Amino acid sequence: MSKKLRIGVLMGGRSAEHEVSLRSAKNVVQALNPEKYEITLIGIDKEGRWFWYPQSMLMEMSSDPKTVTLPEPSPDQAVAVLPGHAEGQLLRLTSPPQPLPIDVMFPVLHGTFAEDGTMQGLLEIARLPYVGADVLGSSVGMDKDVAKRLLRDAGIPSARSVTVHRSRRSEIRFDQIVETLGLPCFVKPANAGSSVGVHKVTDAATFEAALDDAFKYDIKLLVEEAIVGRELECSVLGNEVPQASTFGEVIPQAEFYSYEAKYLDESGALLAIPAQLDDEKRGEGQKIAIQTYQALGLEGMARVDMFLRESDQTFLINEVNTLPGFTQISMYPKLWEESGLSYSLLLDKLINLASQRFQRQNQLSTDFF
Repeated sequence: MSKKLRIGVLMGGRSAEHEVSLRSAKNVVQALNPEKYEITLIGIDKEGRWFWYPQSMLMEMSSDPKTVTLPEPSPDQAVAVLPGHAEGQLLRLTSPPQPLPIDVMFPVLHGTFAEDGTMQGLLEIARLPYVGADVLGSSVGMDKDVAKRLLRDAGIPSARSVTVHRSRRSEIRFDQIVETLGLPCFVKPANAGSSVGVHKVTDAATFEAALDDAFKYDIKLLVEEAIVGRELECSVLGNEVPQASTFGEVIPQAEFYSYEAKYLDESGALLAIPAQLDDEKRGEGQKIAIQTYQALGLEGMARVDMFLRESDQTFLINEVNTLPGFTQISMYPKLWEESGLSYSLLLDKLINLASQRFQRQNQLSTDFF
């Protein structure tokens, strides 16, 4: 009998998307094949502290996105990262400390300190293989401002936007924004996901209120033009030779696809899977999704969100999500299921991709002389 692969599942985190992460982690753990994997749960609280949890905790955890939370841990559940330790790079801080051997880490984390390159940098230093994009790809994918610049350089169109910094807020002129982007427009944090801090602006009052809220989540914001058209999403999977899934369409029932519509209000949006596109248009969109993935240096996985503009039927990139949601209704796994890849087999592929990239990187020399 082959040895089970030891998977560390990271969940929670210092992020406004902490609760979404917990719900995603529960689904991932339930879908991982117990005959293939031995699972270690690591919960990160909102202060950034790491704790080991028994698997039974996930089953007892609330499924309500408003109340889901990590249980209060005991002191002996604390976990430390110790790069280069002979028995494992993670230790439970019991007396004496207990190693937590991990073969591949699966960061089921969203938002800041999770998919922005910071966690990936820590895992690189700890020499732990991990699922998802590397440090650079994660950081670029998270920063919508930098991503737009790279897409522009690659000739991939995205919605027009203006970048504003908190330190220069007094210089922001609403009339200039309107002249450049028109109304309505959207304000969003440059480094956040799940529509956290995103607001639709229709006048000067809503603009100032939107800035007030969005600056709670980031020091850099995007003010972006409103696109009249369809909101489409495509799942991309792979390292050097990525593949694209079929498309799904988000049909908001409110003004836009807000956090509430995604996670709190069951009737907040309709998800059409697959999206109704002819073969030619679907192929064009999949090609653009893969070009976007490669232009941003992504590996492992990403969900590529785009608009199909009504006026001229052109695709415009909205954003990418390098650690997309894995809840029951999340688009990333649902699109792969529609494309013929089950949730469980998708997780197998992601873990294999993480191992392959780690082996590839280990073949590179660190010696000069």
